Amino acid sequence: MTSPIRPTDNEARSLARQLMQDARFAALAVTDDAGCPTLSRVAFGLSPAGAPVSLVSTLASHTQALMARPDCALMVGEPGDKGDPLTHPRLTLQGRAEILPNNTNAHTEMAAHYLRDHPKAKLYVGFGDFHFLKITVTGAFLNGGFGKAFHLSPADLGL
Repeated sequence: MTSPIRPTDNEARSLARQLMQDARFAALAVTDDAGCPTLSRVAFGLSPAGAPVSLVSTLASHTQALMARPDCALMVGEPGDKGDPLTHPRLTLQGRAEILPNNTNAHTEMAAHYLRDHPKAKLYVGFGDFHFLKITVTGAFLNGGFGKAFHLSPADLGL
């Protein structure tokens, strides 16, 4: 059987980076305390260095799961208005989550950057239970549309 995975090229790298830049939310996959996978929709942004970030509450079950098991995945890319949703590009990012405490300079700096793309988060970015979640990407899978599948490394994503 022939592998459907194509050699990673500059077009795939560019598409993956664009999907990350355009995303304002993502599906976050975590493992809960019973060992079962679960998904949540979360806000999505990029750190100044280009790493995936989200602003999450420690009250949320997905945040609690990440504090116990930091391995996770994010999927970005939404179907367009027309056509089969499975033909639209999407990117799965695999990685490890790190909670940035909200009472640090790193939080303040991240907030200033994050609020440029997520201005409504100003309403809760300072709440005591909200922290930034930074994902260190370990690998990625790009489905660029029908017959366009690629494995990507962090370097392919500019990370």
